[in-house]
Order: sequence, then C-alpha cells, then structure tokens
Amino acid sequence: MADIMKEGPINPVKIQDNTFRDGHQSIYATRMRTEDMLPIAEQMDDMGFWAMEVWGGATFDTMHRFLGEDPWERPKTLKKYIKKTPFTMLLRGQNLVGYRNYADDVVRAFVDKSCEVGIDIFRVFDALNDLRNFQTCVERIKANGKHFQGAICYSLTQPRLGGDVFNLKYFVDKCKALEAMGADSICIKDMAGIVSPYDIFDLISELKKFTKLPVHLHTHYTSGMASMTYLKAIEAGVDIVDTCLAPYALRTAMPAVEPLVVTLQGTKRDTGMDVRRLIKLGEHLEKIAPKYQKHLASAKLSLIDAGVLAHQIPGGMISNLISQLKEMNALDRLDEVYAEIPRTRKEAGTPPLVTPTSQIVGVQSVMNVVAGRYKMISNQFSDLMVGLYGQTPTPVDPEVQKLVLKRRKGQTPITGRPADHIEPELADAKKKIGDLAKTDEDLLVYALYPSTGEQYLKWKYGIEPMPDNVKPPAEVKGK
Repeated sequence: MADIMKEGPINPVKIQDNTFRDGHQSIYATRMRTEDMLPIAEQMDDMGFWAMEVWGGATFDTMHRFLGEDPWERPKTLKKYIKKTPFTMLLRGQNLVGYRNYADDVVRAFVDKSCEVGIDIFRVFDALNDLRNFQTCVERIKANGKHFQGAICYSLTQPRLGGDVFNLKYFVDKCKALEAMGADSICIKDMAGIVSPYDIFDLISELKKFTKLPVHLHTHYTSGMASMTYLKAIEAGVDIVDTCLAPYALRTAMPAVEPLVVTLQGTKRDTGMDVRRLIKLGEHLEKIAPKYQKHLASAKLSLIDAGVLAHQIPGGMISNLISQLKEMNALDRLDEVYAEIPRTRKEAGTPPLVTPTSQIVGVQSVMNVVAGRYKMISNQFSDLMVGLYGQTPTPVDPEVQKLVLKRRKGQTPITGRPADHIEPELADAKKKIGDLAKTDEDLLVYALYPSTGEQYLKWKYGIEPMPDNVKPPAEVKGK
C-alpha cells in the first residue's frame, strides 16, 4: 500500500491553479480575455488554492498585441474579485516577460510595478539556469516584501534523469544555490512534460533531505506522464503542484485538478477541496469555449504527444519548426531537423529547451538543415554563443564559436553577468516614445516591446483605430 495511505500526520497537498495563465497559454495560444475570467473569479477565490497564476509568461505580449488589452490592468482587475488567494506570475529572470535580457533599470522598474499591481509570488526562472540572471529581480522582489520562488528548468540529456549534465546532483546543487539566494520556495519547472514518475520520486526525495523550503512541481501533460508524475512526487513529499480546471487541462497544459482531488481523498495528503464546486467552475469554461476553439490544435487525434518521449522537443517548439519549414517549402525535411536539434543543442552548450532557448536552437537547426551547417547563423544564436544570454550548462563548441566570432569582427566572449554589459534603457525609451507613453506602465510596455508596444499605445489612446481582429468580439458585433 502506498505510504500516503498509512497513518501519520495529515499533510495536505497544496494546489496552485494555472487556469488563468498557463492553461489558456498552453491550449488557446494565450488568448483568454479578462472579461471571461471575471464570472468565476470570486468562486475561484473560495476554493482554497495555495495561489493562482494569473500573469507572466506570454500574457503580457499577447494581451497588448492580439487582444488590445492593457497587460497591467488584468491583475488590478482580478484583485477586485480575488481578495484572499495570492497571485503568482512567471518571470523569465532578466528576460522579464520578453525574449532578451533587459537592462537592470528596466528589470527594477518592472518588478516594482508588478508588486504594485498585485503580484504576490514571483516564480523566477532562467532559460540557461544561470542564477546570475536572477539577481536584479530577486533584489526587488525581496525589497518589496514579496515571495521569491526560485525555479529550475528541468531538462534531460538522455531519456531518463542522469548522464553527464542533467543528473540528480545538477538539480540538487541548483536548488541549494537558490536557497542560498533567499528563495522562499523552490520549483522544479518541467516545461516540456518530460519528467518521468520514478525520476521525480528520486529528485523530490533528495531535495527533501536538505531543504525545509516548500518544494513545488510544475509539469505539462504533453507526454502523457504528468498525472503519474504528480502521484509519485506526492508520495515523495512534494508540497505544491500546478493544475488547471479540467477544460483547460491535459494536452500541452497541466494535469486536471478534479481527478487529483478525488484520488487523494481519504489519504493523509487529501487536498480538502470540493470536487463538485470545481466541476461547476469548469462549466463556465465549457460555455465560453466556442469563442476560443479556433486556437485549439486539432490536427491530431491524440491528446498527448508521444513523440516527446523520444525527441524531448516541447510542443510549442515543434509547431514553430513546422511553421518555419512550411515557409521555406521544406516540410518534408522535418525528420532531418529532429535529428539536427540534439547536435545543434550540444554545440550551443546543452541549454534547456524553454523560451527563448528552444526558439534559438530550433531556428538554427532549421537553418543548418536547409542551408547547410552554420552557413547562416541567426543573431540570437550568435548572442547565445558569445555569452549574452548567460552561462550554458556545458561549454559551447569552440569551432562553432570561432565561426560566430569571425562574423562579429573578433568580439571577445563575455564571461560575466550578461546584464553588466547592457546600458540603462528606460531614459532612452522615454525619449523615443515621448508623450505617447502617459504612465510608467505605458513606458514599460514600450521598453519591453518597442514595435508592438508603440502600436498598442496608439490603439489605447485613439490615435489609430483598433482592428476588428483585435477588438473584443462584443465590440465588433456592436459596430
């Protein structure tokens, strides 16, 4: 009989709900509008979630670019309805919610403003697990008295945990370093859904030997292992797991909360949550589903991507690869790209495949297949090879780096913290955008996304009309 069924102290598993952020990001391309969250917001607040993830990741980009919504208004609005449950956001370290490292002045201003609009818990990660890219974020999170959750990106160099790079020692050492940085909790962030049940049991068991901090597990259902993984993590003593309401769960999102709640009933890890009330909340999501259905991937019958068990390539990365190859009329070469990715990744220093490194390695792999190996080199790949994103888990290939440096006119690779090489940006951004940015929040939208941010501000202040494909559907119908 499993240990969680035995007598002993009650230790309920805490649940973080990701429906309002990672759920719709994973299955609906981050298109859920704030107006569709409000009808169930108060009931969500009453469920007893440890926290609700409502912001960060791709939401900031998608809201201003495709929904015509002010990203800063979502947490402010939701706070009017959700008053008890802490808000958490996903923050990409020095990348913030963008796709490059920003200057320290932008990072400080962004974190301070995020605290002001209602974020209580910051899940901070770096695509390379380079903790130097946490430093400025963490300083401001702690200065504001907020919760710093240090996240480590889970990755593999072979089908199971182990090998020369991503082994038990690697993850334990990183988590010890996060604790030394002042983390309030630790998160294992498995963005590709590749952690297996027995590997997570070993990892959580090992982490529990050295830390008294809450250990949080985030995974995706992509490979089909996630629910089994959660059960083994719970047996090993994990404190918190991420779930979504059933309509926004499975596929490439998180496991569903409802079956997990029922599974743990009557055990010492019983969540204490009311499954009937959870099911009722899901009915609202079913009702609004037609509005978002066009964004749901429907090319395959399977709800899981069994291929990720073999090639370990995240689902979002695969869709990008297919899109690039279609544009190049080279979709028939997809299998060659799959074979190229591990080679390019190793030469690039074995980065975890998460935004933005998944896109960087993917784009370069496509170029290597279509044009010849390193005949063309993307700017982002070049930046990665000279240290501008941070320190890679393994050294980059010296021969490939030489090719890059030759094209960069002999630039010397940097070995220090990348942001130390970035000049302050806010004053210049303010000068460029001028009076169009009427608030500090407007300025940050522009600083993070100069092109689309400026376009959004023109829509926001009526300088240019918002296109119908951006307006809320009700406004379009009411024309």
